[in-house]
Amino acid sequence: MRTILRKVGNSRGVIIPAALLAACEMADEVDIRLEGKSLVIVPVHSPRTGWFVGYKPEADVEPLAALPVDDSTEEWAW
Repeated sequence: MRTILRKVGNSRGVIIPAALLAACEMADEVDIRLEGKSLVIVPVHSPRTGWFVGYKPEADVEPLAALPVDDSTEEWAW
């Protein structure tokens, strides 16, 4: 696909068609790097996205709940 660079303030920009963005699975954030004399644009994927989907805090088990409670008021002897 051939396109033109458009003036954006003091910089230049490229309009990327929605179909290309969808095919590359690009959202709002991308990584741009220079390889030789070429610009490479790749989508940014957060590695921890979705970790807490379906998390139910009420299902958490208190790990110390099975320990006996110390009700004595005596000082400990070390």
